[in-house]
Amino acid sequence: MLVSLLRTYLRPYRVLLAGVLALQVAQVMASLYLPNLNADIIDTGVARGDTGYIWRTGGLMLGVSVLQGTCTVAATWLAARSALGAGRDLRARIFRRVGDFSEREVSIFGAGSLITRTTNDVQQIQMLVLTSCTMLVTAPLLAVGGVVMAVTNAPALSWLIALAVPVLLVVVGTTVRRMVPLFRSYQEKLDSINRIMREQLTGIRVVRAFVREQAETERFDAANWDISRVGEKVGRLFVFLFPATMLVLDVTMVGVIWFGGHRVGQTGPGHVDVGTLVAFMTYLMQILMGIVMASFMTMMIPRAAVCAERISEVLATDPSLAVDADPVSDFPRPGEVEMRHVRMTYPGAEESALDGISFTARPGQTVAVVGSTGSGKTTLINLIPRLLEVSGGAVLVGGVDVRRAEPEALWSQLGLVPQKPFLFAGTVASNLRLGREEATDDELWRALELAQARDFVAEMDGGLAAPIAQGGTNVSGGQRQRLAIARALVRRPAVLIFDDSFSALDVATDARLRAALWPATEGITKIVVAQRVSTITGADLILVLDEGRLTAAGTHEELLEASRTYREIVISQLGSEAFV
Repeated sequence: MLVSLLRTYLRPYRVLLAGVLALQVAQVMASLYLPNLNADIIDTGVARGDTGYIWRTGGLMLGVSVLQGTCTVAATWLAARSALGAGRDLRARIFRRVGDFSEREVSIFGAGSLITRTTNDVQQIQMLVLTSCTMLVTAPLLAVGGVVMAVTNAPALSWLIALAVPVLLVVVGTTVRRMVPLFRSYQEKLDSINRIMREQLTGIRVVRAFVREQAETERFDAANWDISRVGEKVGRLFVFLFPATMLVLDVTMVGVIWFGGHRVGQTGPGHVDVGTLVAFMTYLMQILMGIVMASFMTMMIPRAAVCAERISEVLATDPSLAVDADPVSDFPRPGEVEMRHVRMTYPGAEESALDGISFTARPGQTVAVVGSTGSGKTTLINLIPRLLEVSGGAVLVGGVDVRRAEPEALWSQLGLVPQKPFLFAGTVASNLRLGREEATDDELWRALELAQARDFVAEMDGGLAAPIAQGGTNVSGGQRQRLAIARALVRRPAVLIFDDSFSALDVATDARLRAALWPATEGITKIVVAQRVSTITGADLILVLDEGRLTAAGTHEELLEASRTYREIVISQLGSEAFV
């Protein structure tokens, strides 16, 4: 998963990565050359008292050091551009894929998990790319090059390297193997704590209304302690790894000084010069530091691998609402909505939420949908813009099956006011122009007037430029509904869909809104889900749902005579005098 993901998203940056590789090779070669120059200064310049040689070699060392530093800075800059670019592309790809998800896919992953995968998980991949470019390339070159140079300079001491490197590899390998499952568990628990935080922040009013602060605090504490325990286990491995590697490094250095020091004064094949011994110690330090750098990378790889697996799950999930291979963007009968023997079953459900639903809404008609709670009203409404997919039958908008329609073209035909209206952070105008970006201020005010929202918007500081908080939390529920209605009106759709969109309005405001809205939208098809019968008595067609079945259809007067369910709803709201 990780390799495939990196190969895909680093491909556009292969020129930059080639530059990183070239610069890192140059930087490592400079690092390996410096100890040799230092040894020459000691063995030739200092030992013979040749000041000129010391200055010349020292100047060369300075030049090599400047080259090394320049290559390091340039390589890091190119690596950062590659990592940030790949992270940006990956986040954009995930965002686009999640944007195509239906409610089914979102519910499978969970909103909190999708947020974590788009942010934290991508950041882990991004950090892996950056550190790989700066460390993973350098570490093996430094370690292998150090071995070659050390053995070349002091072959008599090479056995110390052969002893230290395997010990260090065993320590690192054992630690990394234990970290992999811990990192997977950590990411899952991070999902959990994000989900709890999101629920508590979103539902803060409910929590306070039911005095659940203590219970929610305990729930968060349990999740917090859960992730902390996993973090502590990871921390203990880190605490073990670095002292262990430093212990191996220090013991090896002591061995070099001990065994190498005895050879400094000797003559013959085992003789070691002071400068050579210093160079060997430097090379040994580079070898072990290369292994330490590689071990740091190996600690990042398991977590990044887990993140890559989670990201790949999202990218590999095809939206259940697939776009037709040859989508239709022309609608021969604008404003017409038809359902033909529609059946809708939610995944995992034993019974259908809707079954055998058939009706036709003609252009300009008002069609109302009534029924008890759980009868399938919202499910029916969500099938029209294809927020849900039918399990059987067909839904047609403008004479075109929604499964064959091009999504943008379909949605341009519809203006939806959902059951729970959502406003985005911004201004009144920016929210209204989500309906149509090119709408003028006059058109916005006209839509607000029809939605009975003009007065309170005019009183807000800034009018159309008045700020709206995320979710519309700085306006009341009724004001949110009216702004959502105005947003749908700005769109100028062929079909207006109101999913119980008047529930937060008082009776007087509801009456004024309908008195202004219905005449102004005379040529627009209106499909209304309503709890109040008084809202839809004048509808051209009323659909009565009961447990997902269409039990009756007709006008208000016809249903009073023909539908027992409808009569019961009317009596419960308006009383028996409604029949007088």
